[in-house]
Amino acid sequence: MPASAEKIPQADDPRGPGFGIYVHWPFCQSKCPYCDFNSHVVASVDQARWAAALTRELEHMRWLTGPRRVRSIFFGGGTPSLMEVATVEAVLARVHALWQVDEDVEVTLEANPTSVEAARFRGYRAAGVNRLSLGVQSLDDVQLKFLGRLHTADEALRAIGLARETFPRLSFDLIYARPGQTRETWERELRAALAHAADHLSLYQLTIEPDTAFARLYEKGAFVLPAEEDAAALYELTGEICAEAGLAAYEVSNYARPGAECRHNLVYWRYGDYAGVGPGAHGRVRAGEAHLATRTHRAPGQWIEAVEQGGHGIEASEEIPQAAQGDEMMLMGLRLEEGVSLSRYAKLTGQPLADTRIANLVAGGLLLRDGDRIRATPQGRLVLDALLARLLA
Repeated sequence: MPASAEKIPQADDPRGPGFGIYVHWPFCQSKCPYCDFNSHVVASVDQARWAAALTRELEHMRWLTGPRRVRSIFFGGGTPSLMEVATVEAVLARVHALWQVDEDVEVTLEANPTSVEAARFRGYRAAGVNRLSLGVQSLDDVQLKFLGRLHTADEALRAIGLARETFPRLSFDLIYARPGQTRETWERELRAALAHAADHLSLYQLTIEPDTAFARLYEKGAFVLPAEEDAAALYELTGEICAEAGLAAYEVSNYARPGAECRHNLVYWRYGDYAGVGPGAHGRVRAGEAHLATRTHRAPGQWIEAVEQGGHGIEASEEIPQAAQGDEMMLMGLRLEEGVSLSRYAKLTGQPLADTRIANLVAGGLLLRDGDRIRATPQGRLVLDALLARLLA
């Protein structure tokens, strides 16, 4: 049925989960030692071929989802700022042709702050990108080298300045709880970052992911991470300093001024639907009465050949049982300061959470309950995995 003949859904509740599109660009200039994302270093990319494949997989996703209103579009990676402007334009044009798109749709593109990529910022803005997420990671040159980054602190600051001039919204990432980092050194770095920040920061503790270069070095004793209590103290300090600057901790690792929260990530954390295209992209989509978890082929070559031969690169598509939907909603939602609706949980799973479990966690100082909603306390966020295990046992 042509889109013009379909019933277009009404705009979603702005506080509801919403629907988003995730586009994965798997290529990088180099592989960072801490990264476990689906990223690959290649000499060159046939951009026209990749644009054609991404737009074709979008067409399959539209067939799967039916008519929806798109709240957000997110180009992640890899390093999406290695995409040519024409590739971004082609993807965005296809999304607009296939779905109803909110007038104030959030369009985010992840970028690395090297001079070559920063030169493309104005082209991305003209193509429709209205939010940039910069992978700064540190404002210290020694630490940037340790983290395997190709840019310097000066290059990062220049990219931040250009991004602030070019895009209505800007976020950048920093990694803390690094080897040897103290409260004093992190406070200095964070305050310097806040002096350049616009309205959003993503601040992640360094974790050792399996099958990464850091995992191998860590196992050999090449470096030591801060003790658990020291990392917890750095986390608490981070929240305090950001709050002083007017950036609230709306999620475990994300801080924003009111109204500047990342709408696309809120789709995930509020357990909304999203279509994922590109190699290794995951999705959660409703097809009829079924709630499906989709996953595409991780290997770029395998993915693009599958799309060219069959119209999509989906490797697995499985219906999510009701109980698992509730678990996923809690896993994501308790990361948020706003917490989770108990009535929505009961609707998804077909049964309510046990009041005794909630009461015990409230009594233990790990949960707060306010009518229909529960949320993790600051102490609960520090032990979120344990909290979830007790809540969902």
